[in-house]
Amino acid sequence: MNLLAFTVETLKTVGVVAGIFAGSAIIIGALILIVSKVFKVDMDEKVTKILENLAGANCGGCGCSGCAGFADKLAHGESQLSACHVTSPEKKAEIAALLGIELKDEERTVAVVKCNGGLANAGEAFEYCGNPTCAANAALLGGNKLCKFGCLGCGDCKVVCPESAIKISDKLSEVDPDRCVSCGACINTCPKHIIERIPASAPVYVACSSTCKGKDVMNVCKVGCIGCTMCAKKCPHGAITMVDNLPVFDYTKCTGCKTCVAVCPRHIIIDREAKADQTVDNKSERKIEIRQEESKPDVKTDVDK
Repeated sequence: MNLLAFTVETLKTVGVVAGIFAGSAIIIGALILIVSKVFKVDMDEKVTKILENLAGANCGGCGCSGCAGFADKLAHGESQLSACHVTSPEKKAEIAALLGIELKDEERTVAVVKCNGGLANAGEAFEYCGNPTCAANAALLGGNKLCKFGCLGCGDCKVVCPESAIKISDKLSEVDPDRCVSCGACINTCPKHIIERIPASAPVYVACSSTCKGKDVMNVCKVGCIGCTMCAKKCPHGAITMVDNLPVFDYTKCTGCKTCVAVCPRHIIIDREAKADQTVDNKSERKIEIRQEESKPDVKTDVDK
């Protein structure tokens, strides 16, 4: 009898505990349901339709945290459709129709790194041994490069590029124009702000970002722009103006005569066609590198946080 009584009491206790858990679960479930109904955020139908037509890259190149944020801004007239460089022209046309705006013709653009100061050309002020990111490096006295406008070459841009279009060689970033979709992720990530977009058809670009005067540039870099103005003076089409000791191109006037390339004493105006010819032999090797990089497991860095 004692055993039977003990068993009955045990079952009663277990039943009470189970009942408490079940009751708690029901109450919590009901509360979650109530909260979800009360605080439900209804997404604007227009936002949903815009989001359906965006590329979905969530690259952040538009300045928003993702495509959803960009769609919301577009729907409320707080951003321009041209801020997205990844969505196809066809999808942009559909979004423009939803917004009731005129879609302007946009020429494809690509990103370029406005620096040619790798280790062979630009010296280092000190040996950096900290967190291996450009952001951390730049936070320490502006970075370890003697030139404070130069690429630090730690690869933050490479990490965020969704197309594996960036490689690091000789502590210098380089963008593959054939893979670049001009999303802008690298532009937003670079702490030195030396990556910019140019028209994909642009025949040349300036591979320097230093606004220092000639003598100061020569003290820290073998190939930096010294602001001699030779390119601007010799351009037969008036496509170049000097701004802060740097040549700035008006690509609507540039005919690709490449007089600027020939007269630049520092060779910082890059002939994109010639550069493409020089790198064509490395394409197969680069494809192998990209496959190897894509097969590696994701590793979180400070850039991702």
